[in-house]
Amino acid sequence: MPEQPPYLRIADELRRRIAEHVWEPGDRLPSRAQIGQECGVGENVVRRAQELLISQGVLEGRAGSGTYVAEPRQRVRMVRSSARERPDGSPFRADMKAVGRQGDWESRTDAKVPAPSDIAARLGIAEGDLCVRTTYEFLGDGRPVQLSTSWEPYDLTAGTLVVLPEGGPHAGEGVVNRMAAIGITVSHAVEQPEPRQATAEEASILGIQKAALVTHIRRTYYNDQGRPVETADIVVPAAHCEIVYEIPISR
Repeated sequence: MPEQPPYLRIADELRRRIAEHVWEPGDRLPSRAQIGQECGVGENVVRRAQELLISQGVLEGRAGSGTYVAEPRQRVRMVRSSARERPDGSPFRADMKAVGRQGDWESRTDAKVPAPSDIAARLGIAEGDLCVRTTYEFLGDGRPVQLSTSWEPYDLTAGTLVVLPEGGPHAGEGVVNRMAAIGITVSHAVEQPEPRQATAEEASILGIQKAALVTHIRRTYYNDQGRPVETADIVVPAAHCEIVYEIPISR
């Protein structure tokens, strides 16, 4: 069998020390130079091992201070399911409540934003066509745990009471219920999840290490004629949240 890369060996050693209570949650780790000397590797190897453990939520980096053993945090279970579209509440708030946390969100909407090429392709419109763009920070006990950027074709909702997703009498009701209010039936959604590293901006907002692992979900809602009515990019930090897909079975 091929030999394990050195940084993975060091990551295992750091995990072992934490599991055996050599270091407790909140403890500051020795310097990379010291760990490298003890383990017979260079500082870059230790850095890669620490970055891996930070991305997994085992360690946390504090700018200008060092690397610390992370406090245990219960991962939030986020269920993705068409059965969770509901007129009487938010699935996100239900997910937060299940782990004893208060769920809420903050948003900003910009109307008449020209669609970039990738968003235009997902919505089946021309590049530069106007859209309503809404950015969200989903909060658990006041701390961001999920990000989302939503795009809707402006010509679909212009002049209606639902043109602003978080404004008017149908504010916060979600795409399915808002569209139903103007006679549009949303028949299904398509989601494409993939892992990637967080951008610097995402990491700053979510309170995670730059380049930590996140799950990026590209979601698009379609009406019963097959037209895309909304598309969104959802970003979830892997260390703090687990994503579960619930598949309803028709009988």
